[in-house]
Amino acid sequence: MRVADDDPVARTTGEPDPACPVDAWTLTHALSPRPLVRVSTVDATGTTLNAYTGHAPVDGPAPELPWAVYLAGRDQRFRLLALDLDAKTDPSPAHHDADVLSTLLDTEGIAHVVCRSGPSDGRHLWLALDGSVDAATAATLARLARHLCPSLDLAPLTNPATGCVRPPGAPHRDGGTSTVLQGDLATLTRPTTTPEQVRSLITRLSQLVDDNVTEPTTATAPTTPLPVDQHGHLYLPGARRALPPVSETALHDQAAAAGPEGAVTADASAVLWTVLVGAAAARWRHHDIAALLPTAPGLEHLRSARDRGHRRPRPADGPSSPTAVLRRQWRKAVQHVATTARRTGTDPTFDTRADQLTAHVRAVQARADATPGRWTRGAGPGDRRVLDVLCTLALHALSADLEADTRRVALLAGVGRETARVALQRLTRDGWIALTLPAAGPHGAHWSVTPPTAAAIHRDTTSDRSQADPRPAGAGAAERLVLLSALLRRTQDAAHDLFTSGSGLGHHLGNVYARTSHDPTTVIDLARATASAPHQLRADLQKLEAVGLVEHRGGRWRRGRHDVRDVLAQAVGVLGRLSDRAHRYRVERIAWAWWQAEHAWMTAPRRTHPSRRAGAGQLDLLPQLVRTGPSSPLGAHPRRPDGRADYRASRAAVAASLAAEHSPAIDHGTPRRAAA
Repeated sequence: MRVADDDPVARTTGEPDPACPVDAWTLTHALSPRPLVRVSTVDATGTTLNAYTGHAPVDGPAPELPWAVYLAGRDQRFRLLALDLDAKTDPSPAHHDADVLSTLLDTEGIAHVVCRSGPSDGRHLWLALDGSVDAATAATLARLARHLCPSLDLAPLTNPATGCVRPPGAPHRDGGTSTVLQGDLATLTRPTTTPEQVRSLITRLSQLVDDNVTEPTTATAPTTPLPVDQHGHLYLPGARRALPPVSETALHDQAAAAGPEGAVTADASAVLWTVLVGAAAARWRHHDIAALLPTAPGLEHLRSARDRGHRRPRPADGPSSPTAVLRRQWRKAVQHVATTARRTGTDPTFDTRADQLTAHVRAVQARADATPGRWTRGAGPGDRRVLDVLCTLALHALSADLEADTRRVALLAGVGRETARVALQRLTRDGWIALTLPAAGPHGAHWSVTPPTAAAIHRDTTSDRSQADPRPAGAGAAERLVLLSALLRRTQDAAHDLFTSGSGLGHHLGNVYARTSHDPTTVIDLARATASAPHQLRADLQKLEAVGLVEHRGGRWRRGRHDVRDVLAQAVGVLGRLSDRAHRYRVERIAWAWWQAEHAWMTAPRRTHPSRRAGAGQLDLLPQLVRTGPSSPLGAHPRRPDGRADYRASRAAVAASLAAEHSPAIDHGTPRRAAA
């Protein structure tokens, strides 16, 4: 339906004009993609609820209660797009987020209307389409915009069947109406925005997500001078942020560190570059990276250099020293980020593969979230952590089939290796994952998050339709980063000493805490996210509130202003438990690799006579590799008097080697913090 030029709904609206109110019902009649609108309901006391369960025909009289228009038609294609920014805090980020999104829409030439949603002072950004977009496109827009603007409510744009928003002028349940602040309502009744413009907007959002920025930025011209710190190191101005998920994972990538097997399983220089580029984009400084140089696995390329297939420690001084290499690589990384509008790969299939895998992992997560009680009772909390870790590893590797040994999964999930082992068995038995290749020798087992029984359930059938919209460029890669970021944040928040079993608060409360944030959230929303019953979740939140981890205000829950997990962990005697566990597992890995090398030496043809092999007491401080033959730095594996392998002695020798490596009396050519 179209309206006349002199109708109130078609007039340009700047600041609200009480003398020219919006005819909300006439506008609704013009906008609605369906013949019905949704109407809110009231409870037994007569209080209007934020639940739109009733319906009213658009050709009938205006409802007495607040109403909302569907964004998609009955064919589940979106003809309206409404960005609903909730105002849950004071001051509210909704105003800033509305400005960011409005600027993006203006940049893409997309006409839109900005409304003050009601007395809560939230914001609605409306745009109508001259055509339509499918549900996948609308959901992608919502998820990418949410990554940049956390106050955005995903529900209206991710549910084509029931997604709805109150139109401009519609009443609010707490009084007042949705008031137009900016824009021309005629752009909604006579739309000019095309689906191609929406896809272009998604491409722009993908670039911003890929660059891990929160506001639109452009590349710096190559001739523009960059600022330097007090030590002469380049940096990009701006507030320091968390590392991008890919860079954060690379920083802690044990595969990049020099291990007992010798040659690393990852290209240490490529891993370093991933870390430095992400750090520069996140506005880190040179000294932030230098402080991590002694211990971070992903910085191994700074500590050692490849030498004939092996890694050797770098000299303490000179152009090949760790400090000199870091200085050069940091300068290159900062200049690269400053002069590159977007970092792209050369694999033309990456975006498509990322899109497909992300869609599947999201479906697995949605299925898990919709399984009441599976993850809250008994061993369920540990099982959910392990499932989340496997999904995270799959996204990082861009493969549904991945190698993951039990200890690695346990460390990432913040559980013990036995808990992780049994959890993997239960998840396999229940059809959440599949064992595709058992562990063998130095290799861990291969697991898949695409078991045959679930492949048909989770397949995205919309991609098979001939009328499916083309995916915007970069959307798949950006959605992968968004989901990877969310899973990393959740697993890292839960994997804390305080949330270990025994004297700690336990895995379940850790999972509940990881689902909270600094944005106030209702119990119903948290219950939906944690697959918990509301009454049980309320009791769990009260336990977290009692120790100061969360707070309850205005009927909503949010994290406390200060993170007191370390303080609480120290109080109950569990601080350092996970780091001790990580050290113990590292000793066990090296000892196992030592035995694997010994076994390979024993079974190799024409092996060197045992009398020519180095003894076990001739250990390097930290063996960079486990080789066979007389040049092995580990020497022969310890034996008991009866000739059997002495695993206890091997673990003790490895532990002593690691302790010597980290002794302050030993100089490994690693720069001190002051040198940064």
